[in-house]
Amino acid sequence: MPKHKIIISADVPGVDEGLRSFLRRIIRTALEAEGVDVPCEINVLITNDTGIHQINLDMRGVDAPTDVLSFPMFDLAPGDKPLDDDADPATGLVPLGDMCVSLERVHAQAKEYGHSNRRELAYLAVHSVLHLLGYDHLDEGPMKAQMRQREESIMAGLGLER
Repeated sequence: MPKHKIIISADVPGVDEGLRSFLRRIIRTALEAEGVDVPCEINVLITNDTGIHQINLDMRGVDAPTDVLSFPMFDLAPGDKPLDDDADPATGLVPLGDMCVSLERVHAQAKEYGHSNRRELAYLAVHSVLHLLGYDHLDEGPMKAQMRQREESIMAGLGLER
C-alpha cells in the first residue's frame, strides 16, 4: 500500500492529534477505495466559517462560507488515477491537491443531519478526496449520482453510513 503524506494544519482550536489521526485514516481509506496506488501528498487546512469564506472569495470569487473546498492539482476524470510520472522528483509523492474544511460548518451540519461531528468530518473529507480525483456534482444527474455512490460506498466501508 502506498505511503501517502497527509499534512494537516489548523487555524482554529480543538484540532488535537486524535482528530488529525482520524482525518488521515479517512483520507487514506478514500484513496485506497479509489485504487490510488502511487504515494500522494494532500494538504488539509481546518478552519472556521470566516477562514473558509475568505478562501472561497479569494480562490473562487464566491462571497460566502461553505463546508469544504477542494483544490486539485490535476485535471483527472472520475476513475482516473494519478501516475508515478506525476510525482514531484524531490519527494517522490504526487501532489494531489489541497482541501479546506470549516470545523464550524462540520458541527452545524452534524447537528442539522442528526449524526456525529466525526461522521460529518469524514463525509466532507471523502467528498473532497473525490473532488481531488476528478469527481464532480455540477449537474443534478449522472455526475452527481456517480459521486454520491462513491461517497456512500467509501463511508459504508468505514462503518460510517447514514
